[in-house]
Order: sequence, then C-alpha cells, then structure tokens
Amino acid sequence: MSTKQFSNLPLEKAIIDNLDALGYTEMTPIQEQSLPLTLAGEDVIAKAKTGSGKTAAFGLGLLHKLDVKKWKIQGLIMCPTRELADQVANELRRLARFRHNIKILTLCGGMPLTPQRISLEHGAHIIVGTPGRIQDHIGKNTIDLSSVHTLILDEADRMLDMGFLDDIKQIISHLPSERQTLLFSATYPDEIDALSHSIMKNAKSVSVEHDEEKPNIVQTFYKTSERDKDADLLKLLLHHQAASCIIFCNMKVTCDEVADYLYNAGLHAVALHGDLEQRERTEVLTLFSNGSISILVATDVAARGLDIKDLDLVLNYDLPNQSEVYVHRIGRTGRAGKSGIADALYTSREEKKIEAIEEEMGTTVDYGRFDKLRHNELYAPKYVTLRIDGGKKDKLRPGDIVGALTSDKTIKGDEIGNINVTAIRSYVAVDRSKAKQAFNLIRDGKMKGRRFRVTLLD
Repeated sequence: MSTKQFSNLPLEKAIIDNLDALGYTEMTPIQEQSLPLTLAGEDVIAKAKTGSGKTAAFGLGLLHKLDVKKWKIQGLIMCPTRELADQVANELRRLARFRHNIKILTLCGGMPLTPQRISLEHGAHIIVGTPGRIQDHIGKNTIDLSSVHTLILDEADRMLDMGFLDDIKQIISHLPSERQTLLFSATYPDEIDALSHSIMKNAKSVSVEHDEEKPNIVQTFYKTSERDKDADLLKLLLHHQAASCIIFCNMKVTCDEVADYLYNAGLHAVALHGDLEQRERTEVLTLFSNGSISILVATDVAARGLDIKDLDLVLNYDLPNQSEVYVHRIGRTGRAGKSGIADALYTSREEKKIEAIEEEMGTTVDYGRFDKLRHNELYAPKYVTLRIDGGKKDKLRPGDIVGALTSDKTIKGDEIGNINVTAIRSYVAVDRSKAKQAFNLIRDGKMKGRRFRVTLLD
C-alpha cells in the first residue's frame, strides 16, 4: 500500500471513510509532510501555496482532536480575506461530515457584528476569520478564546503584507500559552521568521518546493547617446513593462529630470533622493512596495537600505563610477531563487567602465539592440493607493479598512492589496479597476463610527 494513503495516518475510521467518500485518495506533498507532525502535536511551519491541499493539511489534525461534546472554541484559523475564510470554512465543513454537530463559524469584516455575536453566544467549536473582525469581538468581550488548543495562520505572509501583524499579536495574547500553532505561508520572508519564533515552540518546518536554483540575472548593455538617452530609456521600459523597476542615476538632479520625463510620457515614475522629506520618502516607498508606482528613479544613497521584494527590473541610466556599485545595484533583482533583468545604458565615453565591470564580475557582458525590442504601449501599475487621514491614533486598523471596502461586495478581498497603517495616516492599495468604487466607499462610509478624509494617489 502506498505510504501516501490517508489510512496510514493515526486518524479515526470515520474520518478516513469520509475522506474516501470525498474522493481524497492520496495525500498531496504538503499533507504527506505536515500531517504526521500535526497529529503528533508538533508546531509546524509549512511553506505551501494555494491549491496545494493545505486546508486538509491543517484541518484534519484540528478535527482529529476536537472534543465535540465541549461547546467551547477549540480551533482558531486566521485568514487574510473574507473570501479565503469562507473557502476554508466550507472545506472544513466537508471534512467534518464524519461527525454531526461540529459547528464552524466565520467571523469576517464587512458583515454585521450582531448576528456574529448571537452565533457566538450559542457556542462554536472552530472559528475561521480575519484578524480585524476577531479583534473586534475581543474588544467587545463577545468571544472566549480560553479553550483554544489549535491556532492556524493561513497565508501568513499575505496577512503581514496587509498590515495585520499587530492584530495577530494581540489576538494571540488572548490564547492559552499551551497550544499547537500551525503557520502556512506561500513565502517565508524575515517577518514570518520573526513572528514564528515569537509565537511557536520548537516548530518543525516543511516545504513542498524543490531546492531553488541559484538566482539568474540577465544583463544587457545598450549603447546610446546623451541626446537619445531619455527616449532609449523609455523604449526599454515599454519593452519590459515591469511591475517594479528601479532606475539608477548618479546625481539627484538627473533623477528629477528622468522622473519628470517618464511621468510626462505617461508612466508612473517617481524620483527618490536625499532632498525628499521623510514623510515624502515614506509615502513614495509605500506606493512602490504596494504596486501603485512601478518605477523609482533613485540615487545610490537614496536606495541604500531599501528592502524591496520581487524587483523585476534594474536599469542603469548612468553607469556608476565604481564597478562594485554596479554589482550591488543589479543584486536587487533576481532574489529568492527568481530570475531578474538588469539593463544598462552607456555612451561611448563609458566603455572603460564596462571593462571594469567585466573584470569585477569575472565575465563578459552582453550587448543589445534597440531595433530588437518590442514596441509595447504605455502601461499602468496593477494598483492605486488611497491615503486615509486616519491611523493608529484614531484606533483605525487594517480590518476596519478591509471591512469598509468590502461592505457592499463590489470589491472582493483579493482586489485589496497591502494596507499600511501609520500613526496618523493609512494607505491601502486597491485594484486599479476598482479605484473609484473604493474611493467612494471610504469617503461616504464610516469606520469607527466616523468619516475620514480620503485622497486617491495616482
């Protein structure tokens, strides 16, 4: 018999029979790796994407140790969006059909609080919800989490991207310290590592991905002239249509000139240099990281310390005077096992710099031709950003913003991007196609019982 059979796990026969009836034949890789650990009571960090079978991977362990006769909340599952919470809850209900009277309740923003409060008064075994709404119920003393023995964070990286870290930590502070914690995430950035160390005990890590190959950066040098430099830069940008790009210039004044040229040409480009005030710099980086600005034009000093994930393209408008600086610039793409693109413009006066770069890297560079590039039309970033004149001092949280945006169901959870809540302002990225609806929902709706001024940044 295959080791991938669910029947090889220490699950009760009723669960196995139900899995057979549902057509669960063999375990997926993430189930095969995580379920034995979960059933043994271990804390588990699992790197797994949507569609990998992760709901069963964490759900079966939870259902296995559920005491149905005990009408207390025993399992808490946090998800980034209402859509995912509904999906997880529905799948859990299918997995729970082996026994009657298992109550699974969803608690998400954008829905009235009162019906949820009434349902909680009648008791539940498992809660599936978004951090903001769960925190709402904690604040109103309408939920008792003192009997939770299993905490599950689903799509943890996305919850952190959406700004839910503080909510998650506060919710966990209301849970018993003796519990099992399972963390599922498609990626494993430093923030996830830090969170897992603070909330888990001797966690075992599993991953369904193969060892990633060494990052590969495709570098191409294009010869230009001072007269044609801006136009040639635009050709490269339209050819690649990168969702995220940094263009490096050697001087601040050049950054401003290049950013103005690209903006007037119809692209979403912004300069980043030392003359910006801290508030302006923070706002520019927020818009870039949440996908509302696709192009940063920066000096080396301004870009120092930037931690930008998944940078698609690095463009050298000016070649640096030191070859090691070039290597550092292009190293911002092609990270975490992904391939990246690094293009450079050069004039005849800069050919000596290329020789130094080749010596620094120990390889020869490739040269490209502009007549081989695709002539694509102008493109826009996936998201736009709403700036809300309210933040932590107004007790505004990401869950409040998500609830306001999804209140009339015209905007789905997956059309909301990163949320960044600062002391006095909040930024939320929304799908460009829903910009007007999102603006109107925030402007005309209420959060924390009041209206907030909102600005569309585009």
